Amino acid sequence: MASQKATKTPVSRLLTVGEVGLRAGIASSAVRYYEDLGMLKSVRTPYGHRRYHNDVLRRIGFIRTAQLVGLSLNDIAEALASLPEERTPTARDWEVLATSWQPRIDEQIAVLQRLRDQLGDCIGCGCLSLESCGLWNPDDAAAKEWGRGPHYLMRDDRPAGVKRAPVQAGARSAGPDPKTARS
Repeated sequence: MASQKATKTPVSRLLTVGEVGLRAGIASSAVRYYEDLGMLKSVRTPYGHRRYHNDVLRRIGFIRTAQLVGLSLNDIAEALASLPEERTPTARDWEVLATSWQPRIDEQIAVLQRLRDQLGDCIGCGCLSLESCGLWNPDDAAAKEWGRGPHYLMRDDRPAGVKRAPVQAGARSAGPDPKTARS
């Protein structure tokens, strides 16, 4: 579903889908897919071929960057819909959009930091399962409180009384201490 964008640029000076893909570093099918999702706009030649204004390159750059920080295509499409269609978005337009995403990006950073900080303990333990882990999730407390899933990674809090349990004598072995083990 291609939308017509009011243009004074002759169709012959607009970019083909292949040229957009080449310049943006993505497949032509991705260009068409982004357009189908409403994130890009094209004009049609008399023969029905798609042509794009140069500003789609900036939009594609934004789409790819937003995907890198973990935002969904639906979220990206919603954000791009807030940009003006009658003109190329200005730096101020992009700034407003970026500012609106600041809390979401901060949340993503916090999740990645928790992953970084907790991953060593999980790998050192050897069980690699937050469901059965005696260190981070004794008695499967997270599932009882919130259901299945990586809740300790996604949350800063734990259920009341749930603390990191020490490995007890006779409990399943967590393997050698990675800090003191020799290779």
